[in-house]
Amino acid sequence: MAQLERLLKMAEDELTQYSTDARKIEKLRRKIGLSVSAAEQRQAKEELLATMQSSTITQIVEEQRQVVALPFWGIAGLGLLFGISLNQPLALLTAIGGTIAAFKIQQWGWRLQAKRLLLKTFEDIEARIAQPHQ
Repeated sequence: MAQLERLLKMAEDELTQYSTDARKIEKLRRKIGLSVSAAEQRQAKEELLATMQSSTITQIVEEQRQVVALPFWGIAGLGLLFGISLNQPLALLTAIGGTIAAFKIQQWGWRLQAKRLLLKTFEDIEARIAQPHQ
């Protein structure tokens, strides 16, 4: 599991780069090829598939994490506005709750995107092993 966490950190690091998915996969494939053996790659892929859950909610959060978190950022802003202007402590608590919810949703979406990128990279590595002349 520690190996999978390390690979996910590498995938999250690639997500921070502004480039195409193909370029991210290419760079990640090189890093994985240098640091992880083929047997460990298969084991990490199996662990990754076991942890990934497929539902419509996770798919939406993975693809549109910022859109999903936007209403919670709005709640946080309104709570802050009403909390300060009307001197309402409950509204300030709402602001804190909205901020935490928005942050956690974006963090969850980021993690889902990293898992998807890592899975695509593993599949790319397997495809290149099967077809070495490409």
